[in-house]
Amino acid sequence: MEKRPFTPRPPRPANNGPRRPFVPNKDKDPYATNERIRAREVRLVGDNVEAGIYPIQEALKIAESLELDLIEISPTAEPPVCKILDYQKFLYQQKKRQKEQKAKATKVVVKEIRFGPQTDDHDYNFKLKHAIGFLQEGAKVKAYVFFKGRSILFKEQGEVLLLRFANDLEEYGKVDQMPVLEGKRMIIMLSPKKKTQG
Repeated sequence: MEKRPFTPRPPRPANNGPRRPFVPNKDKDPYATNERIRAREVRLVGDNVEAGIYPIQEALKIAESLELDLIEISPTAEPPVCKILDYQKFLYQQKKRQKEQKAKATKVVVKEIRFGPQTDDHDYNFKLKHAIGFLQEGAKVKAYVFFKGRSILFKEQGEVLLLRFANDLEEYGKVDQMPVLEGKRMIIMLSPKKKTQG
């Protein structure tokens, strides 16, 4: 059997392969900072530096000279994007921004309440109580009457029901949209009222 000539494997590139993104300790720091940044070069952005790509050592020196931290804000970019800021202040602003976004997101919660065209008083009052709760929590209420098959003949009844519903909720919500028929559903939209207590 003929022996194959031995071909040595090419040496592994020294840390030039795909970088494993830094996985921060969730409890401590959500961002890599200063010496914990693993990249060899980084892109600096921000108001207090000349934007551009810098070797990591130079970026660290700039941060040190400004008595601030080098923070890796986008570890997956090529090269990673860093800012030079006070780390504690940066974290505080991030938390504040997240809170504001959450607050904005919670403002547009829409709760749906479904009626049949011939809802009895017990069921109606039960749903009314729910709607009051939703409006007091700051959610919008989308109430609709669902017409099955021939019950579409009762659409006036459905409209009367929704107008009565809006009227009973007058103290808690204002009507955004009067009852409209969309396919098999007649819909009314209500928004929570801002409380004005004198």
